[in-house]
Amino acid sequence: MNIQEKFWKSASLACLLLVIFLAVISIKELKSIGYVGKNLQTTNTISVEGTGDAVTIPDIATFSFMVTETAKTVADAQTQATAKIDNALKAVKDAGVDDKDIQTISYNINPHYEYQGVACSTNYCPQDKQVLTGYDVSESIQVKVRDLAKAGTIFSSIGSIGVQNVNGLNFSVDKPDAVQAEARAKAIANAQAKADKLADQLGVSLVRITSFNESTGGRPGVTYGMAYSSARAMDSVVVPAPAIPTGEQKVTSDVTITYEIK
Repeated sequence: MNIQEKFWKSASLACLLLVIFLAVISIKELKSIGYVGKNLQTTNTISVEGTGDAVTIPDIATFSFMVTETAKTVADAQTQATAKIDNALKAVKDAGVDDKDIQTISYNINPHYEYQGVACSTNYCPQDKQVLTGYDVSESIQVKVRDLAKAGTIFSSIGSIGVQNVNGLNFSVDKPDAVQAEARAKAIANAQAKADKLADQLGVSLVRITSFNESTGGRPGVTYGMAYSSARAMDSVVVPAPAIPTGEQKVTSDVTITYEIK
């Protein structure tokens, strides 16, 4: 076989391979046309919703209070605020609250301005002038009370020792994960029972879970609120401890489960 014959034989083989390659690609593209605009995910599915509730009794109470003092200098304002905070913290700790349950949630230092009138001339009266007169120092403390029998007494006593804005009292569960897990388990069981019944009615079988979504919500316990003004905070009269029932707290779990069917 001469060189020319070898060349044409090789060229023919290459052309044949090219034609086969193009044919395979064309067949693949033609098959894909039927899927254009379609969702390639599993389409044989059913979705069901389930709800579960778990009820528990709150075991902690939280409230917060704030002290704000104004003075000519930052140091003086801090000294006055610290004295009142220390007095309030002593009362809280003497009532049996641990250090780990007392937390500073904010501490702020801001300039204090006042508007002062400016003398008017015959034909012109300028706007009041903003003048720096000192500094405001404020600190907010959050307290967690584990002995609920003392919660009302501690809460009321804080307002009579010179602090402002005593807010709360909120009852909740210290470790809500177990309650949420109980509600979720009930919701899943509820959804699975619905899925089994629906599959039986449709004459299909459940294969596997393809998606799961959950949302949770809860009904908070009792909230008792009181805000003391500065004047009342300085009052020597001790406010009687309120009788505050803790009530109960309900956590709800809503789930949506999607099953593949056959």
